[in-house]
Amino acid sequence: MVARVQHPAPDFEATAVVDGFFETVKLEQFKGKWLVLFFYPLDFTFVCPTEILAFNARLADFAKLNTELLAVSCDSEYSHLAWANTNRNEGGLGPDLKLKLVADKSMKMAREYGVLIEDAGVPLRGLFLIDPKGTLRQITINDLPVGRSVDETLRLIQAFQFTDEHGEVCPANWDPENNKDTIKTDPKAKLEYFEKAAAKK
Repeated sequence: MVARVQHPAPDFEATAVVDGFFETVKLEQFKGKWLVLFFYPLDFTFVCPTEILAFNARLADFAKLNTELLAVSCDSEYSHLAWANTNRNEGGLGPDLKLKLVADKSMKMAREYGVLIEDAGVPLRGLFLIDPKGTLRQITINDLPVGRSVDETLRLIQAFQFTDEHGEVCPANWDPENNKDTIKTDPKAKLEYFEKAAAKK
């Protein structure tokens, strides 16, 4: 299966480091919740710890949105555990990492989600939003040098949740706090948004 928006997310089962222990994680465990599945190239590197710690610091914000997170690389669970136990001032993730680190040693997940750099054996910075029904709703893939935005990830989840609940759509730069106007999906009713937007200019 290839990862495609509006289609079921590719299934997976793998070992993860969770609070210092090894656990099996499966896609089916997250049915009924939103899931942020994000791939990163390697443990003990440069941009990767900044991303993981940034997402880790906002886990409570994601929890408020009924959302869980998994960080995935093709390292082993033992490498993940060693990295999680390394102090942050030494480039590690310790001592209080709560984000689950998934070991995709076979590269199966990275390959099926379309982020594997085959000749290097590492994934690109792919981020996938999976809804409570297991449907893939959004894909972002960065080249290796540039990290991702936690705020943008939260905004996207809020936007999809809003549209699912209310049936209206979210325009460019929609924000639930500072730019929360949405568009009704009716040829006439949509004009309410565009007239209001034009009046602001």
